[in-house]
Amino acid sequence: MVLAFRAAQSLNLPVSHGAEQLPAYLQQESRVVGALLSPEQLTRLEDGHYRYSVRPLQLFQLRIHPTVELAVRSTPGRMELNSLSCDLDGVPGLDDDFRLTLRSWLQANGSGLVGEAQLGVEVTRPAVLKLIPTRMLEGTGESVLNGILLTIKGRVGEQLVQDFHQWRCQAAS
Repeated sequence: MVLAFRAAQSLNLPVSHGAEQLPAYLQQESRVVGALLSPEQLTRLEDGHYRYSVRPLQLFQLRIHPTVELAVRSTPGRMELNSLSCDLDGVPGLDDDFRLTLRSWLQANGSGLVGEAQLGVEVTRPAVLKLIPTRMLEGTGESVLNGILLTIKGRVGEQLVQDFHQWRCQAAS
């Protein structure tokens, strides 16, 4: 049986100073991606491609460690970050039956940033979880995905805005 978990978060973040410079900031690909995600878990593979090592997740008796390959696409005033593939450490054989999808975007809107992220996982139920009711597994999975998205949303509200202001100060120097 396939289990499917989904979560989504939207963002509407006013930026008090220098919002007119947000479109130029969003063109700083490595800098923005590093501010969105934990830099110590992020590896730049080449322009527009990154590998992100998610912190290990505990789901009932399973401890998994996803590594996601990400693609970044920038257009004026907008950045999109999407998953390309995902590898798992921790559960032999689960890699073949696991699919993670991330579709997200961030855009300058004149007074700040707006955006949305959708995160989904589809996986064949591992034998170790056969006795746990499906709804409980799905609820837990959705809770974990929401937690991941809320963490990233918090980073946008704090780390990304802080980095934007540092970038503005450096650009003015």
